[in-house]
Amino acid sequence: MKLLVHKIANWFLKRRMEHIEHAARYPHETQEQLFHRLMNRGKDTAFGEKYGFEDELSIETFRQRVPISAYEDFHPWIERMFQGEANVLWPGRIGWFAKSSGTTNDKSKFIPVSPEALDECHFKAGQDMLSLYLHNKPDSKLFAGKTLSIGGSHQINKLNQFVRYGDVSAVILENLPRFYELVRTPSKAVALMDEWESKLAAMAKEVADEDVTSLVGVPTWTLVLIHRLMEDRGISDLKELWPNLELYCHGGVSFEPYRDQFKAVIKDPEMSYIDCYNASEGFFAVQHELDARDMLLMLDYGIFYEFLPMEEWDKEFPQTVLLHEVELGKPYALVISTNAGLWRYNIGDTITFTGKNPYRIKVSGRTKHFINAFGEELMVENAELAIAEACRVTGAKVDNYTAAPIYFKGNQNGGHEWLIEFVQPPQHLPQFVEVLDGTLKTLNSDYEAKRQKDIALTMPTVHSVPRGTFHAWLKKKGKLGGQHKVPRLANHRDYVDDILAMMVGA
Repeated sequence: MKLLVHKIANWFLKRRMEHIEHAARYPHETQEQLFHRLMNRGKDTAFGEKYGFEDELSIETFRQRVPISAYEDFHPWIERMFQGEANVLWPGRIGWFAKSSGTTNDKSKFIPVSPEALDECHFKAGQDMLSLYLHNKPDSKLFAGKTLSIGGSHQINKLNQFVRYGDVSAVILENLPRFYELVRTPSKAVALMDEWESKLAAMAKEVADEDVTSLVGVPTWTLVLIHRLMEDRGISDLKELWPNLELYCHGGVSFEPYRDQFKAVIKDPEMSYIDCYNASEGFFAVQHELDARDMLLMLDYGIFYEFLPMEEWDKEFPQTVLLHEVELGKPYALVISTNAGLWRYNIGDTITFTGKNPYRIKVSGRTKHFINAFGEELMVENAELAIAEACRVTGAKVDNYTAAPIYFKGNQNGGHEWLIEFVQPPQHLPQFVEVLDGTLKTLNSDYEAKRQKDIALTMPTVHSVPRGTFHAWLKKKGKLGGQHKVPRLANHRDYVDDILAMMVGA
């Protein structure tokens, strides 16, 4: 039975490669055709009628008529959909919403997930991710075993009987075709548990005796589960438990600070790792080569892309560029129009292009997750690479971290304050700080200029916080487990001061 399932899945997924290659070969035609399909579907909605959607509407006219919006701008429209009203942003009534868990903000976001978004974006993306892997590993036996997915939870919306919401992973899981239940673990009952610590124990018990060949999840929480399993079984290598394990698909945060930690618990040099870029609003990119450090921008998922240059972020009427206008290495905020009715929606993430033939990207951070208190323009990508280099040089291993500015005070210069939770601390913390600072200078000329002779920024202040600090902080905020992540950088001190105050009060 396992072999039959593997052969069927393998045959089906390999057929997707020609579609992936076509979209990569004809990116601009793919996006233009998709744009007109979106206009056709959106023209009879309340939003489409307000802004004059029509079949032959040009991309340029669309950009002139429809303002770029954040979630707060869409909230009144989404609230109408949340109450069960039909034909608001997208045709029909939307029955599922993804409760955003991308930040530790107390205010939740509810992102509409249409049937088209599930079929043409999220499900297709999962298939393509595996198709690209099989294309790179034709001898894979991936479907002879099961995929372990670490997702979120969902609950019934008490407002009415038609609308449900949950983490996007839970929404996807509840709507998966039944075939996938043959190749995934744990059971839905466990996968959708709401309370993380009970869920961890139940998952560890249920999946231990499965033949797991692949893992899917955010690195932080995947490592927590792996360590629990290894401790329960008294093993030092996860492949002692799952000898056929061959693939880990990860996303949500940069993998670089975690790469060595995974190599320490999965010692097989043939183990494969695939990065993906997905969010509640859609699925955007997949690592297309096993040794790549960037991802292929997926252009046929029902998402029309625009890109907002950094110099436009704070303008009242910002101007985007289209795919053919992007420049390599330049940070852009992602603006999307989707088959769930998000029109010119600023998702808040920032990307940089690493290639144009085909279009490849890296996620560089979020428009709200950076430090620019002194003109240093420090992005999350800079921080991740600098942390990884400091770990490499000093032998340290980092679990979680966050950083914030130290503002000018009297005659004292400013700086950056880092809270870092080490799995394995460096022998000499000052050396770690020195490498962190030096790497940031190498990566970021603005940071280097501000650090010159301590003219604006002094050497970073780094606190090694006790193990479990970030776990306790997320739990305190009701954001434990699933897809919840610690914000890496902030241009304010709210997170850092809150954590420091918690530590003092503990």
